[in-house]
This record gives sequence, C-alpha cells and structure tokens, in this order.
Amino acid sequence: MRPVIPYVTAALLFGLGVYGVLRRRNAVLVLMSVELMLNAVNLILVTADTTARAVLPHSGQVFALFVIVLAAAEIGVGLAIVLQLYRLRATVAVDDVPLTESPDLVAGREPAVGDPEVGR
Repeated sequence: MRPVIPYVTAALLFGLGVYGVLRRRNAVLVLMSVELMLNAVNLILVTADTTARAVLPHSGQVFALFVIVLAAAEIGVGLAIVLQLYRLRATVAVDDVPLTESPDLVAGREPAVGDPEVGR
C-alpha cells in the first residue's frame, strides 16, 4: 500500500476542517469541522501504524480509539453548550456570543438604568 494517498487525503480533510472552523459562524458546523479534523488525525494514526513497524504493535490504532473516545466526549459537551446557548440567545451564531458579560446578566437580573456597573 502506498502511504502517500492516505496522507494526502488526511491533509485535505484537516485543511477542510481548519477552513470550516475559521469561516463558519454556526456553532454546530464548527463542531462538525472539529470532528473532521479529528478524523483526519485518526487516518494519519492508522496509516502510520500500518506502514511503519513500531516497537509497540497496533499503537496507532489504540491512539485512534482514544481520539474517537475524545471526539465523543467533545460532541457531548459541545452540543450541551450549543443547546444552552440557543436557549439563552435564540441563536447558535458564534459571532453573537459575548465573551465577557456583566455580573448582572450572569446573575439573571437586568441592570438598572442608573447602575454604575452598566458601563463596565
């Protein structure tokens, strides 16, 4: 088997995943792009395991299983965050997510008009 074809395919998949993470605004599509990058890494690990004779047998396949478990946990936590974001903001656009919030919004109350902490 020629290892060039899987390596090039994995590089294309990883590049497509990076493009999706950088250009997409929908949080679900960003998570799908991260999954695409993780699958590209799995392809590289399995290809390297079959082409190179390692000291530990099937070590690339074991690492690929660990990456699959990590991806499943990432999707579970990521989708929970996206669902909570949709409940709070009624959108899953990544650009609309405020990275810093005032303590009033975190506590769940509206800031008062004369409140000095509104400008922070």
